[in-house]
Amino acid sequence: MPRRLIVVSNRIPTEDVGSGGLVVALNDSLTRQGGIWIGAHPDGGPESGLFEIGKSPYQRLAFRLDKQDYQDYYLGFSNSVLWPLCHRRGDLVDLQPQFYDQYLKLNRRLARMIVEIARSDDLIWIHDYHLLPLAGFLREAGLSCKIGFFLHIPFPAIADLSILPDPEAFAGWLAAYDLVGLQTRADTARCLEMFRADPRAEFFQDGSVKFKDRLIRVRSFPIGIAVDAFRAVAEKASENPFGSDEPKEFIIGVDRLDYSKGLPHRFRAFGDYLEHHAEGRRPCLVQIAPPTREVVDAYRQITEELEELSGRINGQHAELDWTPIRYIHRPIARDRLAGVYRRARACLVTSLADGMNLVAKEYVAAQDPRDPGVLILSRFAGAAEDMTDALLVNPYNIGELARAIDMALNMPLEEREMRHRSCWEAVKNTDVSKWTEQYLSALKACSGTLSFHNAAHVVKARHTQDAVAPTWSTSDNVKN
Repeated sequence: MPRRLIVVSNRIPTEDVGSGGLVVALNDSLTRQGGIWIGAHPDGGPESGLFEIGKSPYQRLAFRLDKQDYQDYYLGFSNSVLWPLCHRRGDLVDLQPQFYDQYLKLNRRLARMIVEIARSDDLIWIHDYHLLPLAGFLREAGLSCKIGFFLHIPFPAIADLSILPDPEAFAGWLAAYDLVGLQTRADTARCLEMFRADPRAEFFQDGSVKFKDRLIRVRSFPIGIAVDAFRAVAEKASENPFGSDEPKEFIIGVDRLDYSKGLPHRFRAFGDYLEHHAEGRRPCLVQIAPPTREVVDAYRQITEELEELSGRINGQHAELDWTPIRYIHRPIARDRLAGVYRRARACLVTSLADGMNLVAKEYVAAQDPRDPGVLILSRFAGAAEDMTDALLVNPYNIGELARAIDMALNMPLEEREMRHRSCWEAVKNTDVSKWTEQYLSALKACSGTLSFHNAAHVVKARHTQDAVAPTWSTSDNVKN
């Protein structure tokens, strides 16, 4: 029988696969080669195991989260511990014993479900921080097939891992995978730093890691969007999405309402721009920020802060025929959003920590290359690693961010074209279909077992660490 691809994610598309880049890419891969997609169903129900949903060329199998799973596994350990930990916000970590217990319990239960349907020649691709321990439980149950993992958010700093209830477990979770995929070369370096500091780990000269009896590859695979499809949608968006109330000149910001996105910094910088740089111009900041995880205290607090900031800035600067900040606290359809991107003179991405940030890539893809807008991009977004000709900024520096807004709105066409061409090349080179193919090709090439020949190289590497160490973060990670 042909080898199957089994994708496992926290959530699963329940009906139409939608238009999001990752969902489309995984759907295309599964459609081409056949396989199974496993994820949590958004609704509760009586089922205790996997059950089939939807109609597609491959199987979609869902499982249910009960109330305790949702509270302690999802809102609890996943989003009140791991999310802030990975986004450099250790001050927001909420450690409660039941969170960790339920996180492990859910992953162990899911592993039992997967073992019942998996075959020894399957490829299993597990996604994101909700399911970090899953491969370990699959190995404990005797599953020996190749298992890969991709972390869509930043890799945590080594010092922050000590916040976890069992810090040593984190490296062990990753060591159960054959391939650990991360967004950036900087993330790869942090991951290898964690293994280098762990006495249970040793290194091959090619940068792979021996952890107990397993061999792990760590590589960066910067994720992208479905470039051609998104650009085509933007080009066809002839209808004015604002109707008769389109701003004459506007900057766009699109983010989930999350403390990692630097939204208060963005609002303050725009207010600083209006106060010190506008000189009679009346641009508008159109901020689209759909709500997320509103029951978590940190998200309620940032919602209140943004409402206060937008109200104060509008109160200070608005005119009868001009509102400086249009703050939209709900989602906008992606096809309509493409038209908004195309009309925007600039896009503000002010992440304080971000795995990649696909808004930056969507904005660049949507632009008219004959009259492109300007991407203002945080240095702390993963996209900044390759999109070096965006206007790179430190979002903590409000004055610098305000000056970047002024520079973007006054930038001559020739410079805008040059910056756009460079960013466009980075967007094309990380098309999400290429990302999928490259990751799966690397996973197929992995071997989690250690031969006698390989073991000898581990010993050699152990005694030549000074020579080996500089290659750990760069071997086959520069371009994927």
